[in-house]
Amino acid sequence: MSRTIGILLFDDVEELDFAGPWEVFTSTREADAALRVVTISQSGEIVRCAKGLRVVPDHSFEDAPSLDIVLVPGGQGTRREVDNPILIEWLRKVADGCDWVTSVCTGSLLLHEAGIARGKRITTHHAFIETLRARGDAEVLARVRYVRDGNLVTSAGVSAGIDMALWLVGQLYSPKIARAVQRGIEYDPAPPYGAEV
Repeated sequence: MSRTIGILLFDDVEELDFAGPWEVFTSTREADAALRVVTISQSGEIVRCAKGLRVVPDHSFEDAPSLDIVLVPGGQGTRREVDNPILIEWLRKVADGCDWVTSVCTGSLLLHEAGIARGKRITTHHAFIETLRARGDAEVLARVRYVRDGNLVTSAGVSAGIDMALWLVGQLYSPKIARAVQRGIEYDPAPPYGAEV
């Protein structure tokens, strides 16, 4: 069965929020050559990310393919895009047809604004927990890497998106394939200063 995963991009998106899951999903193509992973922005023009990386999206909203899974990353750009009615409406429409709707970091803010995360259990970057809670109509969990509520999966900040993407690969295929992807990308966190965190 072929699947298409779409990763939303916008100016000031946090690089690892989308690049981490991108690595996980594209590495899964060894098990499923039919898996398609694409990037999508409103205009399809170059996106300048939070740390300066420039990315050329595969599609604009107008020519994006039908998606089975959508991933919404975070970053400072979410604070602007939450007031972008074009992006919010696109997200609302796309999510309605997806098997899975996911976010990393403050991407959950956009899902909340679109109504997708309202009334759900969600999470976000640790520094944004209280801000998201203040918006109401969602149970925002702290100190978790990712949260599933139905077909909605939200993850904490930055590297937590890799955990969420690996979990999703396990759901789509099998834990065995997810473990193979994890091994292939050598994702085995062992921070040198972990005791100080």
